[in-house]
Amino acid sequence: MSQTSFLKRHSWYVLLAWFLVLASAIAYLAQIVIFRRTEDTFFYMLQDFAFVPIQVLLVTLILNELLRSREKRALLGKMNMAIGAFFSEVGTPLLRSFAVLDNQSERLRNDLMLSGAWSRREFAKVRKRYRTHEGKIDAHKGDLQNLRAFLQQRRPFLLNLLQNPNLLEHESFTDLLWAVFHLAEELTCRTDLKKLPDTDYQHLAGDIKRAYMLLISQWLSYMEHLKTNYAYLFSLAIRTNPFNPESSPEVCS
Repeated sequence: MSQTSFLKRHSWYVLLAWFLVLASAIAYLAQIVIFRRTEDTFFYMLQDFAFVPIQVLLVTLILNELLRSREKRALLGKMNMAIGAFFSEVGTPLLRSFAVLDNQSERLRNDLMLSGAWSRREFAKVRKRYRTHEGKIDAHKGDLQNLRAFLQQRRPFLLNLLQNPNLLEHESFTDLLWAVFHLAEELTCRTDLKKLPDTDYQHLAGDIKRAYMLLISQWLSYMEHLKTNYAYLFSLAIRTNPFNPESSPEVCS
């Protein structure tokens, strides 16, 4: 951007700066002319200048930090809305599909049976445990063709999420989206998913596991967010838990 273009776009800043400086100079000049106490005027002017560093501290550090914190909370709210839409459209169905392929799915069902009694410590403990989950994915057990069709159908939705500028600040969720996209590409590139060599099934199992582990971590974080901020959404999430084979949205006594 050229200097001329910059000045044109920010001309009102320049005009405002000149106006404020001129207004200050006129006020000091009027004080000298009216009261004829030049020494006092310069004394108080120096006092004002002495307070400038404290003003800078208050405005640029403290106030700016408060505004940044508020903006961060607003951004986090927008990100969680997008993450919630992801789990409604893609994440929860994928978790159900992946759990079928996991040879340790019984352990997951026991560990991830959410309840309103879960504390932050409980969420953190389970999240840490499943960062290193050693579940073995068996790609033969599931219907890879249906999984491919599902991901192809949701591709436009996933592309829209990747274009969401609010999610650029959420690195772990972006990693999850890329893992899901990679799995979709791997499945799409194969003509017949029922006639693959064992080595290829093992390769796909690795891609599924990568997306699966990231999904579990993000799902736990999102569930904690719902429990803390939206009790009614957390109630529905408990009733539709993808790790509970008997889950139902209906409220039972």
